Amino acid sequence: MRLKLVPQNTSFDFFSRWKIWLGISGLMMVVAFTSFMLQGLNFGIDFRGGTTIRTQSAQEIDVGAYRDAIAPLELGDVTITEIFDPTFGEDENVAMIRIQAQADAEAVSAATVTAVEAALKGAAPDIVFVSVESVGPKVSGELIQTAVIAVVLAIGAVLVYIWLRFEWQFALGAVAALVHDVILTIGIFSELQIRFDLAIIAALLTIVGYSLNDTVVVFDRVRENLRKYKKKELKEVLNISINETLSRTVMTSVTTLLALISLYVLGGDVIRGFVFAMIWGVIVGTYSSVFVASTILLWLGVKRDWSKPSNTAGNQFANVDA
Repeated sequence: MRLKLVPQNTSFDFFSRWKIWLGISGLMMVVAFTSFMLQGLNFGIDFRGGTTIRTQSAQEIDVGAYRDAIAPLELGDVTITEIFDPTFGEDENVAMIRIQAQADAEAVSAATVTAVEAALKGAAPDIVFVSVESVGPKVSGELIQTAVIAVVLAIGAVLVYIWLRFEWQFALGAVAALVHDVILTIGIFSELQIRFDLAIIAALLTIVGYSLNDTVVVFDRVRENLRKYKKKELKEVLNISINETLSRTVMTSVTTLLALISLYVLGGDVIRGFVFAMIWGVIVGTYSSVFVASTILLWLGVKRDWSKPSNTAGNQFANVDA
């Protein structure tokens, strides 16, 4: 007996209250934007500046013990990761410690580095600081600018791709869904003040790809059904298309969430922010594919010129394979 999260034949009406769905999405985006404007983001070392210390010890690294040893120094945001490399010998245990900039200084002071070394010797007496490198505010500012450009270019590329593959109404619906997902993800990080670093930018770009994949699956079925049901209203065609792809959408999202939740629980503190962003992104991405992208398409309408041959419906790029 096969597991079915969604019945084989569903007939849900997703657009009986489409104005309510758009209103809910709009309200959430306003709350997210307001939180961002009032609280801002809890930037990590990547964007705030700080110092990276590379350590080496013959003793096995205990990240928890390292963190407990440094905690009394009250240095703010401190990230500790163990580095694995097959070229390392058995007595080469390497860790990377990242400490945020202190009191608007360009770098962590030499006295602070000495204090950190003394504290860590309690956890690993033979620990050695192999290198100490600092990232100043100027470099951090450039990283923020580059991150914003990366997200904007990704969304712009999506706009062009969907426009060429389908119609401009589909493109605007897909981009509206992506902007919705990105704003809500940034908003929840602002509201909960979860550390925001380069890993979260990677998560945002991954969310864009995941949400787009869901949206394209729905839109591709919509395009097929627009040719198949030429006399049906657009609302009815959208409902048929979403119901036909609903089982696939739910199954994909649930299996992805199972893996992400496992990583969140067992993966440790280092990747927890990234995984949280992905979990949230999968949830809002699935929601936006159904209730935002398709609703925008319904609101804009779509060209249905059936005088054209069916294999060129849409535009000259309609049959281009992804």
